[in-house]
Amino acid sequence: MSELTSTRVRATAVKLGLPHLAEAVSQYIQRADEAKMGYLDLIDLVLAEELAVREDRRFRSGLRTSKLPHHKTLEDYDFSFQPDLDPRKVKDLATLSFVADKANAALLMPPGVGKTHLAVALAVAACRAGYSIYFTTLDDMVRHLKTAEAAGRLTSKLGSYLRPSVLVVDEVGYQPLERAEANLVFQVISKRYEKGSIILTSNKTFSEWGQIFGDEVLATAILDRLLHHCEVVAINGNSYRLKNRLQALERDTDVA
Repeated sequence: MSELTSTRVRATAVKLGLPHLAEAVSQYIQRADEAKMGYLDLIDLVLAEELAVREDRRFRSGLRTSKLPHHKTLEDYDFSFQPDLDPRKVKDLATLSFVADKANAALLMPPGVGKTHLAVALAVAACRAGYSIYFTTLDDMVRHLKTAEAAGRLTSKLGSYLRPSVLVVDEVGYQPLERAEANLVFQVISKRYEKGSIILTSNKTFSEWGQIFGDEVLATAILDRLLHHCEVVAINGNSYRLKNRLQALERDTDVA
């Protein structure tokens, strides 16, 4: 390829929004020459790598705007420490068929078991698959919605929780809500019903949600919409945090 043609290809690639091609055109030609690629094979290579680069950029951008507390995956989760948790059930969720169906997933586990880790891992998988995601704790969501309502911006703020394909709501049940606060949660749940997926974590059973939301009727209405299409994973496992703390104490004792 002549230098003039190479320069023109780079300039055209930049105009088309293909920065990787602009940077790697010489490498592509070298690889094609070494492998004696045909024209179609070279085009296939260029398009495949450009798509991979673009998907990686989209994935990283999605993670940056997701508000996820970390980006741990299922590979980082120690299933051996939770014998009551069937890895197959979680891995079935990771296929994201429930997201495609605009259904929900609920992880009901005691504190320290790793339910936030699992919820985040599912969200990371969804982001990699091209879905938009957003993470919030229930308390943060309620606080932001109350602030927006007081400022006359409730509709706009609701959009933050309605737009994503997957909304992760963590720590449901750690603090009881007043009825007005529970009504804000109901608005999010009902408006997302069959329009987008929710992944939630809770340390309470569904029978205790009346206490959480301060109103049995409202809690029932929330559960009715949430559970109509929902995969539920419930276990009573050991605490990772307690395990790590005990291990740290054992190390300190050994040192002493």
